[in-house]
Amino acid sequence: MRARYRATGILFCVAFIWGMTFIWMKQALTSAEVVLPDVDSRWVAMHFVAFRFLIGTVSTLVILRASRSGFKDPEVWKGGFSLGLILILGFLIQMVGLTDVTPAVSAFLTSLYVVFTAIMGVALGRQRMTSFMIFGVLLATFGAGWISGPPRVEFGVGEWLTVISGFLFAMHIIVTDRVTRLVDPIQSTGTMMITVMVLAFGILVLDPLGYGGVGWFSNAVELMRSMDYVIPLALCGFFGSFVALAALMRYQKEITPVRAALVYAFEPVWAAVVSLILGLEGDPSTWLFIGAGALLMGNLIIELEPREIV
Repeated sequence: MRARYRATGILFCVAFIWGMTFIWMKQALTSAEVVLPDVDSRWVAMHFVAFRFLIGTVSTLVILRASRSGFKDPEVWKGGFSLGLILILGFLIQMVGLTDVTPAVSAFLTSLYVVFTAIMGVALGRQRMTSFMIFGVLLATFGAGWISGPPRVEFGVGEWLTVISGFLFAMHIIVTDRVTRLVDPIQSTGTMMITVMVLAFGILVLDPLGYGGVGWFSNAVELMRSMDYVIPLALCGFFGSFVALAALMRYQKEITPVRAALVYAFEPVWAAVVSLILGLEGDPSTWLFIGAGALLMGNLIIELEPREIV
């Protein structure tokens, strides 16, 4: 019981860090618009993701020596590769989808990973379908989606891509639960980070969607000369990738995937709260308190679920 509560508290911190990554990403993109006003923002986002995971990977391999000890184990590479592939696909598809939808709609559709995680958990026998679980999941999904007010959803390519990214993030939660029960979580963190970094740089260099243009290399160098871009990038790489993912890999196995998804759903709450503190959101909306309250209630309902498979 104590281990479960400790893990839940640590994963709440992970959700807070991920909420902060929205702030850092916004600061970096704002800086990039000044440095490279004519460059597609979607290419800047790919550049940010690639270098974010470069920082995260180096930090993991240097600070967590145990992360290097599994390099000769095929099972560790198998688990890390599967997690890394799912993660980079989720990031990429969400990023492309975001170009056609508003942030509010993106947040709502991405939050469907709570529902997807519950469905997959039931299908795999990790969770029973009970009225407590259904109500808690729906309440938490409502809270995450309506944190900035009712989203106006008109399904097009962008919306469907965002739903797919939500499904991939749910799959990452489920696969993390399975992988970290089979192999050492710190060792699999190292191989996962390497996988994401290599794939991210491959996407950046190959530029399959044609966002970078002709002078992408000189643009990449120019971005790295701006401290207003590099500082939030470094914060996102160290805390958002290394600290958050290492903690997730170590402690998520202590709780069920559904509970983990509900905890991660607090990410937009922390992002909204910090944005308000920094004056980035204007006056607080009533929807912030409604959404945060619904998320909290959904978590409490699942926490008190008496018939959950642990």
